Amino acid sequence: MISHNPKEWISFLFRFHRSDTVRRLFFPIIAISVYAALIAWLEMEVWRLNENSQVRNVTVLHTLLGFVISFLLVFRTNTAYERWWEGRKQWGALVNTSRNLAMKLSALLPAEHAARAFFRQMIPAYAETLKNHLRSEQTRIALFDKLPPDMQQRLDSEKHRPNQIALMMYQQTHALQKEGIITGEHLLFLNAELLSFTDICGACERIRNTPIPYSYSAFIKKFIFFYIMTLPFGFVFTLGYYVIPIVTFIFYVLASLEIIAEEIEEPFGSDENDLPLTKMTHDIQAHIHELI
Repeated sequence: MISHNPKEWISFLFRFHRSDTVRRLFFPIIAISVYAALIAWLEMEVWRLNENSQVRNVTVLHTLLGFVISFLLVFRTNTAYERWWEGRKQWGALVNTSRNLAMKLSALLPAEHAARAFFRQMIPAYAETLKNHLRSEQTRIALFDKLPPDMQQRLDSEKHRPNQIALMMYQQTHALQKEGIITGEHLLFLNAELLSFTDICGACERIRNTPIPYSYSAFIKKFIFFYIMTLPFGFVFTLGYYVIPIVTFIFYVLASLEIIAEEIEEPFGSDENDLPLTKMTHDIQAHIHELI
């Protein structure tokens, strides 16, 4: 995720980064410019259509469709941002759940008990595993190096890894209750945080596995394409050759909104505008080591 000061204006105008829409749309922008120039030249120099031509009636159509396409893009962008913000709330809940569980365990467990080392590894491991699970990557093994061999062997890479780690924390907690280290009341005291891990995982999977419907996304792209392709026909006699930069700029704005929506609707990826999951998992690990 890109860190920035939203109060700065001038620096944004001259700053370009890898995910900037100007970079991604460079060749389409050149193509639209050439297309608009070709239509303007044909209408004014070759076909010599006069200003009273019926082609000018296309401007009325664009005026009506301009409102429709604006409404669709606003709805599209808001929907994508809601998905991004929902993902951020879920990971914020994961940070708080990890801290709360660590604080409760720190208060309940004896100072030198082996379960402290177990939870010191497993709570951050859950965040790391969930991050890689959402990114469809294999979980890094570094967090498990200090676990007992039997614990490492219980992790099956072919199964749902976040569920496996949550199950191991449940089993360890119940084992502590059977040993008399914690009581039944303490078990209920810890249950809310243990349940939250699975709830957060399910909410994140819902966001990741339920994309914007294909028909809706495809319709917006087609709408933008045909809107831009017909734009020069109606405005060339009003704007002349100035239609070239104006049509190009309109294409840049409309296409950029769609690209931004596509990027933020999947908040768990590794793009520059996605959630900083790596930093958040490192913060969780640091906080848990401080608490337990």
